[in-house]
Formats: sequence, C-alpha cells, structure tokens
Amino acid sequence: GLIAVLDPDVVLRADYGPAPARAPREVHGAAAVADQALTFSRLSGTDLRSRPALVNGAVGVVSFREGRPFSVLAFTVTDGRIVAVDILADPGRLSGLDLADLD
Repeated sequence: GLIAVLDPDVVLRADYGPAPARAPREVHGAAAVADQALTFSRLSGTDLRSRPALVNGAVGVVSFREGRPFSVLAFTVTDGRIVAVDILADPGRLSGLDLADLD
C-alpha cells in the first residue's frame, strides 16, 4: 500500500487556508502521513474527481469537486520513495489558479 512508497522520514505539509485549527499543517513519518491521507480521503467524500498533473515540475494530483478545484498535491520523490507531500487546499488560493483544462 501507501506505506511501501513513502520514505520513513516523509514530510507532509498542508495549506488548508482558514480550516479549523485541528487540521495538522505538517506531519512527519510514513505511518503518520499514511494516516493523514486516509483521514483526508474520508473527509473529502466520494464526489472528488482527481487528475494526475505536473505541479511546479513535480508529480502531482489535482482534485475537483462539483467542477471547482478542491486540492492540489505535489510529491517529491527520491530514490523511488515519496519524501515530501505538499497539499494546497485553501479555497482562496485555489480560486486564483488556472486549472480549467484539468477538470
């Protein structure tokens, strides 16, 4: 699963914008990042449409809900393992991106 492709010291950094304070902004370690990914997946629901994308030159994923950008993820990969995940899920910042061609 996901743990197999995560570096043991992977770091997840997230910008949720004005989300509740309980949403972690930075998570360290493969188990914690995998757990956060599962939580994000559950909270996001089943109506997301995701597309692979290059994000600032890195492998990434752009997700849409009801035709609007929901999140952008960028992965940093070293030696075949994900060493960093950067998430942009701030609605204000997402609205300023031109992602129409990806939906």
